[in-house]
Amino acid sequence: MERNTKGQFIKGKHYSPATEFKKGEHWRSRKPFWDREWLLNEYITLNKPASQIADEQGCKENNILYWLNKHNIPCRDMKEIRKRKYWGLKGEQNGMYNKKGSINPNWKGGFTPERQAFYSSLEWKRCIPAVWKRDNATCRNCKTKDNTKTFAIHHIVSFAVKEKRADIDNLILLCRKCHCWVHSKQNRENRWLK
Repeated sequence: MERNTKGQFIKGKHYSPATEFKKGEHWRSRKPFWDREWLLNEYITLNKPASQIADEQGCKENNILYWLNKHNIPCRDMKEIRKRKYWGLKGEQNGMYNKKGSINPNWKGGFTPERQAFYSSLEWKRCIPAVWKRDNATCRNCKTKDNTKTFAIHHIVSFAVKEKRADIDNLILLCRKCHCWVHSKQNRENRWLK
């Protein structure tokens, strides 16, 4: 094999043309999905999902998606994929239809966690708009204003103290970032915590 003084192969010089790949040859055996027409027929005409084609060809779904993209075959969007997906039986045909309370296999004897029960109570639902109105939809810590309801209502005195749970003077409005900061180790002064 001919090389230059640096030991690099010289472009255009061949060691053994008999062992080199010819134009159109590949070191792997040819796969059907490399052919655009075959893939177009399977994916568009026969309406098969990429995952099914991959299973039939013994490869990964991403491999099929790569070749769909390479052949400029438009992939289905998520809305269409979800429409085609089998979501189980509907209505009375579903075995879990109308199984509520003790006849549901997930029934836990009517036990609802205390926190869940409180946050779904009428008492808490009355507190929410009152806190938003009092704090003028503004984070008490960083003064950011927001009307998208992405703020959190924070208990100054812990939720564990039952008498203070729905006390409006114990509740403040915080943005998500500040609420995370209040409960983090960075809040060394225990601001908004008692």
